[in-house]
Amino acid sequence: MFLKGILSLMVLFLFCQQGEKKTEKKEVKKEEMKMEIKITSPAFEHEGMIPVKYTCDGDDISPPLKWEGVPENAKGIAIICDDPDAPMGTWVHWVLYDLPADTRELPENIPANDVLENGAKQGKNSWGRIGYGGPCPPGGTHRYFFKIYAIDKTLDLDPGATKEELLKAMEGHILAKGELMGKYKR
Repeated sequence: MFLKGILSLMVLFLFCQQGEKKTEKKEVKKEEMKMEIKITSPAFEHEGMIPVKYTCDGDDISPPLKWEGVPENAKGIAIICDDPDAPMGTWVHWVLYDLPADTRELPENIPANDVLENGAKQGKNSWGRIGYGGPCPPGGTHRYFFKIYAIDKTLDLDPGATKEELLKAMEGHILAKGELMGKYKR
């Protein structure tokens, strides 16, 4: 009888621990789940080829972008474009932040100014320049990810921030995100 009681308590204890683990997993998953922003470009399809016009072989201007699904409580928007297929590690093509939260599109050819007319700031790309630098792979087909983030605060960053500085400043403040991938081949 005594042994039966101890076994029952052990089973109950193990059951309770598993319940706690499930609750922990649910909380982690809930925190990891972010709303999704749908980002598109009238210039190219997701996973499609980026036109030469937006690359170093063409006019080297930023492509037009549109998005939807930004949460109402967002205070700003940030965009990062990078190429994970670069031979020396991920190459950053564009860092843009503090876009007004009600912005839903960017026209092509955003000027390479530190601060744009709408108050948005641009950071440094991997060439060490402010603004957009288009796809320019040394060879082969590369993927270019245009990542968009809705942020719950205005970032405390001066113009010229790097991708790493932007990601650190956004940590814990991302409400929603989305991604558009285009390819370019030389």
